[in-house]
Amino acid sequence: MDITADEDYLDPLVEAGYEVRVREPGHRMVRTPARDVHVHILDRDDPAVYEYLLFRDHLRLDADDCALYERTKQALLAEDWDDMNAYADAKTEVITAIKERARAKRS
Repeated sequence: MDITADEDYLDPLVEAGYEVRVREPGHRMVRTPARDVHVHILDRDDPAVYEYLLFRDHLRLDADDCALYERTKQALLAEDWDDMNAYADAKTEVITAIKERARAKRS
C-alpha cells in the first residue's frame, strides 16, 4: 500500500464515520467521533508497526500492565490539555516501561 494514496483507504474510513486526526509523512490516524477508537495507518515496513503490535499484544496478555496503562490514561484525561500532543507525551514514560517489560518477556 502506498500510504500517500489517501484516497485508496481514507475515503472508505471517512465514509464509515471515522475522522482524520493525523496526516503526517508515513503515518495517518483516524478516530471515531466519540474518540473511543483510534486507527493508526503506517507503511508496512515502518518499525513503528512492530512497536504498536508489541505494546498491544503485551497489554492483552498482562493484566497488571493493562491496568497500569488504564490508570495512567484515566489520570491524564482528568487534566485539561491545550495540546493533545502534550497528553501523548505525558504517557511516554509509562509506555516505554511497559514495552521494555514486553521485550524482556519475549527474550
